[in-house]
This record gives sequence, C-alpha cells and structure tokens, in this order.
Amino acid sequence: MPNDLIRYSSQSIDDDDIKEVIAALKSSHLAQGPRIAAFENAVSLFCSAPFAVACSSGTAALHIACMAAGVEPGDEVITSPITFVASANCAVYCGGKPVFADIDPATYNILPEEIAKKITAKTKAVIPVHFAGQSCDMEAIVNVVRNAEKKFGHKITIIEDASHALGSKYKKRAIGSCAFSDMTVLSFHPVKHITTGEGGMVLTADKNLGNRLKRFRSHGITSNAEELVCPEEAWDKSEAQPVLKTWYYEQNDLGYNYRITDIQSALGISQLKKLPKFVQRRREIVNLYNESFAGMKNVQIPFEKSFSESNFHLYVPQFDFEKMGVSRAHFMQELKNKNIQTQVHYVPVYTQPYYRKKFGTAWGDCPNAESYYQKCLSIPLYPAMTDEEARHVISAVKALARGKK
Repeated sequence: MPNDLIRYSSQSIDDDDIKEVIAALKSSHLAQGPRIAAFENAVSLFCSAPFAVACSSGTAALHIACMAAGVEPGDEVITSPITFVASANCAVYCGGKPVFADIDPATYNILPEEIAKKITAKTKAVIPVHFAGQSCDMEAIVNVVRNAEKKFGHKITIIEDASHALGSKYKKRAIGSCAFSDMTVLSFHPVKHITTGEGGMVLTADKNLGNRLKRFRSHGITSNAEELVCPEEAWDKSEAQPVLKTWYYEQNDLGYNYRITDIQSALGISQLKKLPKFVQRRREIVNLYNESFAGMKNVQIPFEKSFSESNFHLYVPQFDFEKMGVSRAHFMQELKNKNIQTQVHYVPVYTQPYYRKKFGTAWGDCPNAESYYQKCLSIPLYPAMTDEEARHVISAVKALARGKK
C-alpha cells in the first residue's frame, strides 16, 4: 500500500513551471504586466477563440460573463444542478434567478430537452456545464435556444461553463472556441487540467463582449479610445497642438477587481504547454479503470458520447451502495484507510439550504440529478498518478465494490 495519500485530484508542477514563476517574480511587473496578455493569447490560440479575458478565479469569470450578458434582477438563467455552486451563484450575483434543468443519466450533463421545458420569456442566459470534461450536446442546445429566441423575441446568451473541459473537444472542435456559444468560461484551480493557483478566463468571438468583460474585470474602467464616453476630456487642448492625457481613464460601469497577476499567468503559460500530455496521461488511466471495472455488477463506468472527446477532469463511476450493503460514507472511509481519497461531485445545487430558502427549490426537482447523486463517487485521477497507484486504487475499489450481498 502506498505510504502517501492518493488524492482524488492534484496539480502537476515541475521545474519548468517553477523557473517561469521565478522569472516573473524577478521581472518589473508582478501584476498588470505583459505576461497576462501572453497567457490570454496562448489560451486563445489553443482554443481557437479570438478574445480572452483572464480573471482571478473561475467564479469571477462566470460572474463577469453574466454581467456581460446583461443578466439583471428579474432575469432567469438556466443551468445544471450537477455542478459546483458557482455555476448558479453567478446569476444570483447579478440579481437573477437560477433555474435548474435535469441531467442525462448517462453523461451527467444537462439535457437539451430539459432546457426547452424550462425556458421562459424571462430567460436571459443558459449556462451548460461540461461536467467532468465531457461536452454537453451544444448543437442541440443552440437549436433549443434559437427557437426560444424566435418565440420570445429577445437574445438568450449561451455561456459554456468549461471549468472542467480545457483540452476537451465537441465534434472535433476545441471546447472554448465559442463555435456554439457566446462565451466560454475556464477555471485554473489546482485540481483543474492546468493551474495558475487560482484563476479563470472568459473566451469569446465577440469583440464587444470582450471589451465589456475587460471592463468588468477591472472596476468598470477603460482607457480604450473606442469606449470613452467623454473622449474630449482625454485631450489637453490648452495649446495649439492637443496632447493626449496619458493618465486618462473612465469608469463607465460598476466592475470588480477580478484581475489575475503576472505571477499566475507565468505559471499558466508554462502549464498550457504540457496540457496535451496531461490529457493523454489522464486517458491512459481512464482506459485502465474502464477495463478493470467493466462488467462489475455494482459499478457503472462513465459513458462518453461519440461527439465528445473528454479530457477526463474527473473519473466518476456510479456505485450501487445499497446492493453492496455499505453506505457511501463508510465506503469512502474504507478507501481512505487504504490511503485513497475520494470525493462526491456534486450535491445538487438546488438542494442547498440557501437555494431552498431564497428560491423555493426542493428535493424532487430534478429526479435524474438526485438518482445520480445517490450513486456517484469520484476516484483518483491526475497526470502524476503512477500505474502502481492506479492499480492500488483498482484493487481496493474492486474488493469493496463486491459488497456484502
């Protein structure tokens, strides 16, 4: 048995990453410097998206995406119940109401037909979540949204929550290209595919959205000549030849300090170079898991749609704990005793006390999500895992999953 805890997920940092961070620390800019734009450009190129705006976290990125979409009090935003709370909280930050559409029992992703049931005249945005790295059926979602736009006569913004999905593909297109959405949000938390410590990004193909996102990221401020409301105030005209006031800026919106640093961006640039290898290694471990768990009567391995090429941010089998004769809590404790950490992704968002109290949601709202929640368990998966560690996880899980019945 390994001496160290095998975590359910972990960052992979090497000497090259450390060197780049040290170089940033020794540079003239720790924040608001050239490495931020370099990081944005690198991710834009990787995802084939024209515009990128890096932020302090994935949550911040979701928030400014909702702001850029114009979500306001009285608006509704449809999203998945099986996600981290930030996918819904971002609507609440803007005064909007999250509406939860049920999931596909096979992929754990939001169902287009369930979105169609929940769209109303109040719907301002739809936030599909690419859970565990597998893409939602974006083409079907676009069709649902476009039909609703015709019916209700207003724009409905599609914001992909790709916090799990950098490096994944949908119908051969990179997630993040915004080919099927207005904006795509990424996260660079340490458990994600690449990390900047904390960090996030919004990608878009719309220049106007890109400019709005940049303003909301930094206090609502701009010095971009194209965006100035009072451009005449940017010039000193006291002499015959006007001189530009280089210090001039305007606050034209109420924004936030959601900026990322050059230190974080240096790490992100270095990490991005290794992303293809990270994805390849994850899939090697996934293949080993799938081969080992396939056919077990109490275990359902993850299902991958033909249109999706998942980066496998998470590996989430479903276990029939009742038939196994053990509770999930005890199952997790037994694995922890063997130095294996597991996690549950996620408690359905609408069952959280805050949502039940504020929006009147309740258990029973999304039956598929609740059935999934009762059986899901994320087991260790990250690029630095060794084959020996993976085999230890397999052996322990198989022994326990056989159950008492």
